[in-house]
Amino acid sequence: MPAEDVLAQLRALRSADLPTHGGRTMAYVYDSGLASLDELGAAAHALASSTNGLDPTAFPSLLQMENEVVATAATLLNGGAGQVTSGGTESCMLAVLAAREARPDVERPSIVLPVTAHAAFHKAAHYFKIRIIAIPVGPDFRADAEAIRAAIDDDTVLVVASAPSYAHGVVDPVAEIAAAAMERGVRCHVDACIGGWVLPYFKRLGVDVPPFDFTVPGVTSISVDLHKYAYCPKGTSVLLHRNADLRRSQYFASAAWPGYTMLNSTMQSTRSGGPIAAAWAVLKHVGDEGYLALAEKTLAAVRELRAGIEDLGLKILGDPISTLLALSSSDKDLFAVADQMRIRGWYVQPQFAFQNSPTNLHLTITAANRGNEQQFLTDLKDSLTESTPVEVDLALLDGLDPGTLTAAQFDTLLATVDLSRGMAAVNALLEAAPAALRERLLIEFLGRMYG
Repeated sequence: MPAEDVLAQLRALRSADLPTHGGRTMAYVYDSGLASLDELGAAAHALASSTNGLDPTAFPSLLQMENEVVATAATLLNGGAGQVTSGGTESCMLAVLAAREARPDVERPSIVLPVTAHAAFHKAAHYFKIRIIAIPVGPDFRADAEAIRAAIDDDTVLVVASAPSYAHGVVDPVAEIAAAAMERGVRCHVDACIGGWVLPYFKRLGVDVPPFDFTVPGVTSISVDLHKYAYCPKGTSVLLHRNADLRRSQYFASAAWPGYTMLNSTMQSTRSGGPIAAAWAVLKHVGDEGYLALAEKTLAAVRELRAGIEDLGLKILGDPISTLLALSSSDKDLFAVADQMRIRGWYVQPQFAFQNSPTNLHLTITAANRGNEQQFLTDLKDSLTESTPVEVDLALLDGLDPGTLTAAQFDTLLATVDLSRGMAAVNALLEAAPAALRERLLIEFLGRMYG
């Protein structure tokens, strides 16, 4: 097939996707609003995409760029030695792995975290066979430092805090949590995947941001995603350890075969140089003052949207100081509202009720949202007015056991759901399902999506 036909087919396929620019997809993507960044990132990616970060001695350009990217992150977060990873989940998983490997004396290691910590830590616990000790949060959705302190025991290898938590956009009391961990000689990881590149600039703009970086005694590692508020192309995060000694247990080496000695700094072996080069180029181009300007636009959008949402009678959960808002309602079917917003060209992310967190809609606000706040609020007002609650038969879930669910049972359930009105009915069923059943249903659904 001629190259131009291949690209035409790709464009046709992409036409069904959510828009990645313009601020209308308020999850999954981070848009600076600067078209030049896309072009620069793509060009830099193309220049280095055929290189391989597996061996830094073979491609010294990648080593230099990665060191410079990490150094930029370390400057922003006041210290640290680290690596570029493929994303926030890999950064968090490596922090867990490093903590576990540093304590070979612990037979059944555990990590202590608030229930608001990202699910990436549950994934790490699943992969590495580590116990999770999840601590409930209070009405402000911030971690309970004293409850975390009480939960730390001799088997604890890591304590986690968020800056901010994804679900509600609030910053945990990092100083208190890190102090509790340090008293017991336990590592403390701060998940700043979302906030790490924007909260320091918000602080410079006058926001009262509590300390969360390496200026806090006891913080031993921090994750920060570059493909979020550094607005780099996807596939780049940084995991920083307070010092290189703490980082060492993250590394892997194996000489137990007749080929080259495998030596890896991350979970990947082969690593395309494309994402590293793209991140390096974007960071160089935007610079410190550029990021401050982008943060200023983002902060203005957050404030205008928050005020407008509250004027519509909706509640903002917690008291977020970052770029994430979770809005709830006591009398509206928010799943139906999300469908109405989708019709109007917006994607807002439904979040299911969990413990003391009610059903809500999650908004990720970026610099690209500056200027379209009033259109969003107008469409949200209309969506609230025109949405009607969905009715689902929750008896459909009766008798479904996640341990024994069959393909036929899943097909029967799926056939009963009316998808003509959108995803509201599906979300209502999923929210009503116990967590284990919800996970099993979604895994079954994921399997159907792929050939």
